[in-house]
Amino acid sequence: MTRVVDAGAWPLQGEAVAVGPLLTTKLHAPRRRRGLVARPRLIERLSRGDEAALTLVSAPAGFGKTTVLTDWLSAVAAANRSVAWLSLDARDNDPALFWAYLVAAVQTALPDVGAGALALLSTPQTSAEAVVASLVNDLDAVPGDLVLVLDDYHVIGSPDVHEGMAYLLEHLPAHAHLVIAGRADPPLPLARLRVRGELVDVRAADLRFTPGEAAEYLTRAMGLALSAGEVAALDTRTEGWIAALQLAALSMQGRTDLTAFLTDFAGDDRYIVDYLAEEVLQRQPERIRSFLLQTSILSRLSGPLCDAVTGRHDGRETLEALDRANLFLIPLDDRRRWYRYHHLFADVLQAHLQGEQPDAVADLHRRAADWHETTGERAEAVHHALAGGDHARAAELIELLLPALQQGRQEATMRRWLAALPREVLRVRPVLSIGYAAALMVSGLTDGVEEHLRDAERWVARTPGNGQDLGAPAAEMVVVDEEAFRRVPSAISLYRAGQALLSGDPAGTIRHARAALDRAGADDDHLSRGPAAGLLGLAYWGTGDLDAGHRWYAEAAAHLERAGHLSDVAGCTIALADIRLAQGRLGEALRTLERALRLVTPEARPPLRGAADVHVGIAGVLIERGELDAARRHLATGRKLEEHAALPQTSYRWRVAMAGICEAEGDLDGALALLEDAERRYVADYFPRVRPVPALRARLLARCGRWADALAWAGERALSVDDEPDYLHEFEHLTLARALVARFTADGGEDSITGAVQLLTRLRWAAEVGGRTGTLLEVLVVQALAEQARGQVAAARATLRRALAAAEPQGYVRIFLDEGRPLVALLRAATTEVSADGYARRLLAAHAPDQNGGRRRGTSVDPLSGRELDVLRLLGTDLDGPDIARELFLSVNTVRTHTKNIYAKLGVTNRRAAVRRAEELDLLARAGDRPGRTSDSR
Repeated sequence: MTRVVDAGAWPLQGEAVAVGPLLTTKLHAPRRRRGLVARPRLIERLSRGDEAALTLVSAPAGFGKTTVLTDWLSAVAAANRSVAWLSLDARDNDPALFWAYLVAAVQTALPDVGAGALALLSTPQTSAEAVVASLVNDLDAVPGDLVLVLDDYHVIGSPDVHEGMAYLLEHLPAHAHLVIAGRADPPLPLARLRVRGELVDVRAADLRFTPGEAAEYLTRAMGLALSAGEVAALDTRTEGWIAALQLAALSMQGRTDLTAFLTDFAGDDRYIVDYLAEEVLQRQPERIRSFLLQTSILSRLSGPLCDAVTGRHDGRETLEALDRANLFLIPLDDRRRWYRYHHLFADVLQAHLQGEQPDAVADLHRRAADWHETTGERAEAVHHALAGGDHARAAELIELLLPALQQGRQEATMRRWLAALPREVLRVRPVLSIGYAAALMVSGLTDGVEEHLRDAERWVARTPGNGQDLGAPAAEMVVVDEEAFRRVPSAISLYRAGQALLSGDPAGTIRHARAALDRAGADDDHLSRGPAAGLLGLAYWGTGDLDAGHRWYAEAAAHLERAGHLSDVAGCTIALADIRLAQGRLGEALRTLERALRLVTPEARPPLRGAADVHVGIAGVLIERGELDAARRHLATGRKLEEHAALPQTSYRWRVAMAGICEAEGDLDGALALLEDAERRYVADYFPRVRPVPALRARLLARCGRWADALAWAGERALSVDDEPDYLHEFEHLTLARALVARFTADGGEDSITGAVQLLTRLRWAAEVGGRTGTLLEVLVVQALAEQARGQVAAARATLRRALAAAEPQGYVRIFLDEGRPLVALLRAATTEVSADGYARRLLAAHAPDQNGGRRRGTSVDPLSGRELDVLRLLGTDLDGPDIARELFLSVNTVRTHTKNIYAKLGVTNRRAAVRRAEELDLLARAGDRPGRTSDSR
């Protein structure tokens, strides 16, 4: 009952984004069209963008945006600058495709740039921020200016793409310039750029032909014998609108009644363009008219492709003739092999084709699909198959492209294609049903997942040998990729496990994940077994069974390592270390992270994705052990690698760790600011939120005397001392207890301390039963503080002794010292106890550098350049970025680049922290010896 389509007819491409004719034409600027007038005033205006981050060319269709940019780029090339061009279309709303094409465009100008960004694009769950950061890091290291042009940006509606573009603009190096051309203003931070002086605008009013330019175009370029009055009348009626002027000129060629034409013509309406285009079309010979209509279905045209669609053999010659005649054909490459129609003209052609030959449209798309499939452009083949209504063929092509799409993270393209298939076509293809479910879940969507899983499950139940009653099928199952079909049963259970995890059903997660393992292939089917084992680990971890969670997650990491997915191993390692930290095994956590670091930072190769996260993880362990200088070095390395070797969670994890250093050094305001920033940057994933950032912030608020704010947070979370402890809320309940103890210490109130002690007792029991020694240590420390606050000194000392005994083998430091004076007093008392004398004394010795406000001096950092010292000096003043730029005779972009370097070297994230850190290291004294005004050597 199964129809199997021969997969050998469609060998899969080796890369997610094929470098074929489509990509080639997307990455070339249209060539300047013959006969158009040069416009120096616009070239000069565009050249003002040399020191701006963004040049925006925004105007309605037909205003010559692309043409003026190609003219300008000719001058730019002469100025020894690199130029990259990307022509966009609606398909580029897939973020993975967009960034792949953008990086490829940059590589046409700078071949050594972007390898890391493309590698990130091939790994799952990579954020656009990480991809863009990697690209920016590469651009920052190359000399010379780069101009990157994004044409037709108005077709982009994806919020994810816009967010990534905003990030790119914010971090663009000073020697890189972005040019965006489109019919509408993009949803980017234009106002902020304009205030900073980093935006150059070119609008419709700028692009309109002046009377002199209109005269030159009509008489010289188009060869019309018009009087000055006739030129003026036409220019007035078109209002300088280039498309209308060009169409009018084409319509007048060969006419004898120009006066009558000019009398009747009015160019103040979009409809006149449709009218004139139709008239131009009607005046063409039948051979040309037929060619125009038939090829209007193509977004890009070449001679061979046009021959395949029209069935003729004169495609190249016809295109060259149309180009010479200025008939709205735009060359896309240097050799004039690829073209496209002007968008307005293409709209008119397609409308005429649909009106005159509706039955021919499907066949034309079929021929185009045939040609693209033969030449390896299978994505274009899918586009034409869908446009022509050949859904069965489109489905077959999509099924074979799924592995490449998934590897390239093109979930948006997968969803768009699969959504275009009729229900009856999709539901008989189990591999596509699974692919659709996967694309939805990876994108964070759940609606429709179960429906597609059931469609696939229905066919698995009918497969011979499964012990099911097959019965009579309602339709034939269609399978193109037999290997993928064999993985369908395991995949169904895997995605069911993922659904259960997202819905908070650990028992369901465990049941389905075990079924996925049972249905997986042999033991060496690592890519099926690894994710299933990982889901089991997450489920057990979320319930507090840390031993089982660690065991299964370690198995997942082992499968992924054997499969060669080392970047994913780094992600698993973060989870394994987090579990060990909760178990109080600092040594094991550190060894696990150090092993992973060796895997993702191989010799003689760039660090792999995830390397930054491992450095941040190591820093977290070192901070707890009081090794702050070593931790800072790991964080500095992680910050550098964040731009090209980081997971989506790196940004907020780095800030949490850095907040720990600030707190240890007495900078509580800096720590709070970092935690607030971390909360804004938090990226949800499948990990259980056992130490949420808001709770970390509330804990710090309680420690620094702002217990009322901490209790307000607890109220928002509906936390109560009467709650029964559970692992997922354990840290939040411990934070509530800490805030109540702080309140009692400050204001008294027996009820609050009684409730806190009762809650701590239950938390202590739960941590002991669950083997969560890391949590138990925190509970014991807060218990000791509560007993001390109530005057129960002996009980407080006994509780602290137990905490010290458990903490000493693992080298805990900050868990005691971060509590401040009350805990230090208990430690001093503990030095009289023989059993803990040595450890307590070592902790007190570690506390000594913090006596004077936590200031630490002498810590080494990467040296700042002279220009960075100049900028650092002014960061300590009230001057803003543009003021600093004027003071130092620098561009705003250059100041921004220096500031970013200063932050990275000092290991900080904001201006105030940079100044504070510089004071600690006596850097401001060095900066003050430099002259305040120097010329920019850039």
